[in-house]
Amino acid sequence: MSIGDTRLAVTPRRSPSDGATDVADAVHSAAIRVLRFLRTEDDALGLSAPKLSALSVLVFRGPVTMGELARAEQVTPATISRLVTELEEMGLAVRSADEADARVRVVAATAEGEALLHEGRRRRVARLAGAVDQLGADDRQALARAASLLERMVASGAPRSAAPSGAGRGAKKRTRRRGAATPAARRPA
Repeated sequence: MSIGDTRLAVTPRRSPSDGATDVADAVHSAAIRVLRFLRTEDDALGLSAPKLSALSVLVFRGPVTMGELARAEQVTPATISRLVTELEEMGLAVRSADEADARVRVVAATAEGEALLHEGRRRRVARLAGAVDQLGADDRQALARAASLLERMVASGAPRSAAPSGAGRGAKKRTRRRGAATPAARRPA
């Protein structure tokens, strides 16, 4: 790549082995089925999945800025603002000015929001425990080990896959015309 070339370099990633891909595919499918299995418990709470997810961040991470919440939920600031407004209207969250910078808005779960989220978790765990109770001792141990491995795997920050250009939600072409402003250069100061 020459100095005048404005295309972004792509670092090649090691492709997973066929065995790893097969296991990843099975885990992915199982995770989706587990979430669908538990969704009825979430439906009983009367909140959409995005609202429950945002509320979960507020309850388990604590008060965060609106920007931090948008990044955690992988949504735009406008989307998180709308979700937080709806959570506020329901009495589940509250916004306030940041103590260090009054221009920054911090959002936190209310006691009612925390109670609702904990009730939802209790319901999901109870439903899942009912299914786990049907397993034999060896299968329970295998499932406990798998859960531990999954937690460790995602906590380690496993590298993202190298999706083909144009693949995935919101994928953008990674080239720029010569002399075109970068996103940072277009932002107001």
